[in-house]
Amino acid sequence: MVTETPACGASDRGGAARVVRSFRALLLGAACALLSGCATPYLLQAASGQWQLLHRRVPIDSVLADPHTPPALRAHLEEVRAAREFASRELHLPDNASYRSYADIGRPYVVWNVVAAPEFSVEPKRWCFPVAGCVAYRGYFRERRAREFAAALAVRGFDVAVDGVPAYSTLGRFADPVLSSMLRYGDDELAGTIFHELAHQLLYVRDDSEFNEAFATTVEDEGLERWLKHQGATERLRQLRERQADAAAFAGLMAQARARLARLYASDAPRDEMRRHKAAAFATLAADMRALEHQQGVTYPLYEEWIAEGLNNARLASVSTYFGCLPGFRRVLTESGNDLTRFYAAVRELARAPRAERHARLCNPPVA
Repeated sequence: MVTETPACGASDRGGAARVVRSFRALLLGAACALLSGCATPYLLQAASGQWQLLHRRVPIDSVLADPHTPPALRAHLEEVRAAREFASRELHLPDNASYRSYADIGRPYVVWNVVAAPEFSVEPKRWCFPVAGCVAYRGYFRERRAREFAAALAVRGFDVAVDGVPAYSTLGRFADPVLSSMLRYGDDELAGTIFHELAHQLLYVRDDSEFNEAFATTVEDEGLERWLKHQGATERLRQLRERQADAAAFAGLMAQARARLARLYASDAPRDEMRRHKAAAFATLAADMRALEHQQGVTYPLYEEWIAEGLNNARLASVSTYFGCLPGFRRVLTESGNDLTRFYAAVRELARAPRAERHARLCNPPVA
């Protein structure tokens, strides 16, 4: 999961982690450079970053066989190995070389994602690439580059958000390793991340980040529930459900704010008036978030960081990308009798439909 675990402390039950952990860049710059020759500076940095990751891979079996491997790392990788086998055997996720190697990248995040939205829109700006199609975020292997790009967008009038993320998927085009950045958040979150990224390899629809991320998150949630039941980890399963409920409450607040702002932006109000109402809406959202923290009896440093940085359209768009279609996918899973094979078949059928049609069935509209 993507969260500020060291800062959250013992009081953070994981709600913030649940909302943000899915901010994963689908960085296919390396594939793009290889397949199309589109060697722009952005794609070159992506290709270079990807090559460095691949160069650092070591088979997990080799790390475990090394007597000098630190005990903590050994314990994490033993859990990874078991969860990886469970993913293919029980969740019917791809059985390939991904997540069977380990790479120590020496930094807390593998990439930093930039999300942007116009001043008066709740829809994210999209960037288009060969293979990956159009996505609602842009990832950089260096934080400085991400923040420079975000600053340039802000000068042009965009609302922006920058987040570090611990993992991303190359959709099976490379054998993605387990990264040291993925080990920071506990074994349950680590297993969930692997399930999520393998789901991207199972099914990916060009030009539809909302569909792809909600599908992968549904597989992650269902997979982690089954994994914990398989382990007989009753208390961890209870905590997982509690974290999911906490996160859903925060995501609901953001969805409500997004709907209010969408109505505002669709109105004929003068721009200065819209700016005043926009500022008031985000002030209300910040107050509602803190009220929910108080109700839950916890403080989430990550949310406090968002509030301090300034809540904006880009932050709302980020959350919506991962949570806007989630209830629809859960409904499809229920309609499939919680049978993953039937669920995957139903989702593939939806993926063949026009984007507007599948979103009408699955996704919450921005205007309530």
